[in-house]
Amino acid sequence: MIPGSAASMLAPMSLEDIKLYQHNYVRNSRAIGLLWAIFTILFAILNVVIFSQPYWIGDGADTPQAGYFGLFHFCTGDGIQRELDCTGTFTEFANIPSTAFKAASFFVGMSMMLVMACIASFTLFFLFSTTTVYKICGWMQGASGVCLVMGCIIYPDGWDSNVVRQMCGEQTDKYSLGACSMRWAYILAIMGVLNALMLSFLAFVLGNRQDGLMTEELLAESKAGNA
Repeated sequence: MIPGSAASMLAPMSLEDIKLYQHNYVRNSRAIGLLWAIFTILFAILNVVIFSQPYWIGDGADTPQAGYFGLFHFCTGDGIQRELDCTGTFTEFANIPSTAFKAASFFVGMSMMLVMACIASFTLFFLFSTTTVYKICGWMQGASGVCLVMGCIIYPDGWDSNVVRQMCGEQTDKYSLGACSMRWAYILAIMGVLNALMLSFLAFVLGNRQDGLMTEELLAESKAGNA
């Protein structure tokens, strides 16, 4: 049989070929899985920063007051002094100045908790099949991304609150920042959505590959038993 011909390519793989393929497959899958785990941890850190930092929106050159806003923590000045008065914590949920900000804080907080739960689920690799754990984490990461999307979409609905208008000007309204601008934490949140969806997709791909590997192992064992 001529090497590289169509017949040789369609010929069944020998047991040794299957074992070599499985060895390389497992090695590559472990390397990709390690990268997936590292990026999941980095995404968790990113989520904590997004949730805690008050730099979602901020003042500009033409704003009546200096300051910046986060999900629940904000700092504003009086337009004369450069010192800012900061207030707001997540534990004082009732004092968050907008219902939309409260909802956004809840969803972004849920996103953070889900990715933390995903990292905690890494311990399940010692108890359950790799396929099951990957798929559990994939669902968690997907849900985390959805929660982050909800937070990003709902947050601008609170820009018409009095405290935001005092800083950004009377032209400020829902989904219109007036003289203010988006800051880096909001941009990171938008980027975090893409990260969550990519990690979720990769988790399901790795889980399905493990299913394929188990099928090939069963075929190899069947061939060995029939030999």
